[in-house]
Amino acid sequence: MSSRPESGKRSLRSDAWYAGEDRNAYIHRAWMRRGVPGSAFEGRPQIAIANTASDLTPCNSHLGEVAKSVRDGVYEAGGIPLELPVVSLGETLVRPTAMLWRNMAAMATEEMLRANPIDGVVLLGGCDKTIPALLMAAASVDLPAVVVPGGPMLTGTFRGTPLGCGTDVWRLSEEVRAGTLSQEDFLTSESATIRSRGHCNTMGTASTMGLLAEALGMVIPGVAGTPAPDSRLLESAHATGRLAVELVAADRRPSEVLTRGSFHNAVVALAAIGGSTNAVVHLLAIAGRLGVELTLEDIDRIGADVPLLVDLQPAGRFLMEDLHRAGGLLAVLREVRDLLDPTAITIDGRPLVDHLETARIWDREVIRTRDEPLLVEGGIAVLRGNLAPQGAVIKPAAASPHLLQHRGRAVVFDSIEDFHARVDDPDLEIDADSVMVLRGCGPRGYPGMPEVANLPLPTKLLRLGVRDVVRICDGRMSGTAYGTVVLHVAPEAAAGGPLALVRTGDWIELDVPGRRLSLEVPDAELAARVPSEATTAAYAAPRRGWERLYVDHVLQADTGADLDFLVGGSGDQVSRESH
Repeated sequence: MSSRPESGKRSLRSDAWYAGEDRNAYIHRAWMRRGVPGSAFEGRPQIAIANTASDLTPCNSHLGEVAKSVRDGVYEAGGIPLELPVVSLGETLVRPTAMLWRNMAAMATEEMLRANPIDGVVLLGGCDKTIPALLMAAASVDLPAVVVPGGPMLTGTFRGTPLGCGTDVWRLSEEVRAGTLSQEDFLTSESATIRSRGHCNTMGTASTMGLLAEALGMVIPGVAGTPAPDSRLLESAHATGRLAVELVAADRRPSEVLTRGSFHNAVVALAAIGGSTNAVVHLLAIAGRLGVELTLEDIDRIGADVPLLVDLQPAGRFLMEDLHRAGGLLAVLREVRDLLDPTAITIDGRPLVDHLETARIWDREVIRTRDEPLLVEGGIAVLRGNLAPQGAVIKPAAASPHLLQHRGRAVVFDSIEDFHARVDDPDLEIDADSVMVLRGCGPRGYPGMPEVANLPLPTKLLRLGVRDVVRICDGRMSGTAYGTVVLHVAPEAAAGGPLALVRTGDWIELDVPGRRLSLEVPDAELAARVPSEATTAAYAAPRRGWERLYVDHVLQADTGADLDFLVGGSGDQVSRESH
């Protein structure tokens, strides 16, 4: 069943279901009528609205309202809108980690788009894993698609001070443990942290991926970063519904937009905005679905000379509402236009760089100029060495400058449970120069690669005024978090990586400028070591269902932690009839 129009004749993919006078066409139309006129099936594009709204994904709970505006735009342009609820993942609630189900959400969405009489799709996401999962699905099925990011929440305040959700949770909770903030005051701030609908208002993963979806070309330029309660988001959703119909007519598909040049631009944007390290895993996974060559080395190389221009938490002071009023992503990209790939197009068919002409910075405290950056180099640094043969990443903008070159003795924790049991033990041998090592948190080992790498510091250090030490982990950390944290160590401990062999007391050297992460143990001694019983036991939990499938097939972080059988796309064709 071909989905491409025949030469000289306009056809729709949905015609394979609805066109004709046979029994199957009758069944398809009849069950979809329910008050819908017959003209709905006569050459009108069927546009799915893949909606990740859920009360259990609070950051996306407003997307039902956004979907209504998309519907209006689709109708206005002559299409038929069809809301399609898809798997939703709430970062703050699901256990053990939302990342365990990113690939499942992508696979389920891909399959439903392929299986149904759909000509194009509008993707509604917001919370951390929802936009990556939707883009992975769209890349694999390759139907005309466009994204509407749900947008960040408005800034909340507590006692006159703005609160960055996520970032200030980590900060305030550490102050409680240090004894500088009362438990009562900490809990009182809870009701002020989340002021409105929308996702995190710091430059966490949700904000980062919304902005990068635009940098990739999959969002109408200028829309990403619009606050969730802002009426202009609904206006943009309406326009996106109209555009979805136009995409079908033009047969413009993700594979035409998501090129190597688009990923180049996304990496430039990632560095310039000080985006989340989680974006590295997601960009690699999306590229893998398209067959676009993208490696950790590309991310390091492209981002290395890009200045950090956005003064936003956790790397800076302001919040997403400030970025929007200051000019948004387009104003940022205008400052680094010479670093962008001029051939990469956006979903409207025009090059991304063409949309930068009228962009302006309206607040130079929030968005810095190229001449006065927050940091000269804002990119994600990729580290290699005998502790991370396949790579690890660190976000220098969120780290302590004095720790970017550091040598210290390892304090090793075999699991997050082991960490919680011992971190505040007054007899724990640790000081400000120590390197905290947490293993068993990679894609297989946890499973799912949780956001636990930004380990809380031991109380004994906090009370001495220490607020950062080097931390190393095969898991991830929240994009809202900060600190000198080495992440995504590959191979992970559970996949036989050297991290499984580190012992407390080993010397570790971190050299971010030199891009090195080294365990100072002779090769012969390291080869003779075996993982401890505690380490092995931490990975031996019985598996069933999706978790078993995931553990058996998940790839390592350096290639995006997708499932091995999902890499690449399968297109939109379905060859068999259902009746």
